[in-house]
Amino acid sequence: MPIREFPGVLTEAKFTPVPDTFFTQAMPQIQDITELKITLCVFYLLNYKHRRPPYVTNRELLSHSVSAIGVEQEVFQHALQSAINHEAILHLNLNTGSKWEDVYFANTERDREVVARIRSGEFSIESTKSSEGEAGQAPHLANIFTLYEQNIGVITPMIAEELKEAERVYPWQWINDAFREAVLMNKRSWKYIARILERWATEGKDSGKHRQGTEKDSADKYISGRYGHRVRR
Repeated sequence: MPIREFPGVLTEAKFTPVPDTFFTQAMPQIQDITELKITLCVFYLLNYKHRRPPYVTNRELLSHSVSAIGVEQEVFQHALQSAINHEAILHLNLNTGSKWEDVYFANTERDREVVARIRSGEFSIESTKSSEGEAGQAPHLANIFTLYEQNIGVITPMIAEELKEAERVYPWQWINDAFREAVLMNKRSWKYIARILERWATEGKDSGKHRQGTEKDSADKYISGRYGHRVRR
């Protein structure tokens, strides 16, 4: 296939978090470039899954791999099996509600626990509901990343996890309004936005008290909440 010149990372570009241990433990075992590409595709697709728990089906992965990296199906299957053997990703064959499918998870502590529970019969994927469309995009997740990039800056892996957690805990409108509040006050940091969200969760968003967050003597009200350990940083 023709080589396309990489235009560079744009300001509005989104970022896909990849665990540091992937680079230090999994990647040294990968000798095949297609295996590496497919593994990274799994991380990319999982980042936009709004289903709980997040997983990628064989159909989704094959479709993306063929269009994004131009691999033939036979090469794809061989490289995918190598990634599974190296435990860069986790694999199960499951009934996802309408049919049996091969599905893939990231090899994280949380997903290892999920896979173990599925294998033991304690948990069933088919009982979970997906709030995403056929394309697999998670609108709120994509937007919280976009809000951060547009109003604060580059997303680090640690911040990415905090953004995902905030998206899970708080209503989307709260997140959007908290970013707007931070911009209006010229306090462009995730720590400040987390404080706003914490205050709204504690006192109520429409109480009219959240603007007191700009006062120094109000900061202690965030320390005991869900994000208290982050606010102390």
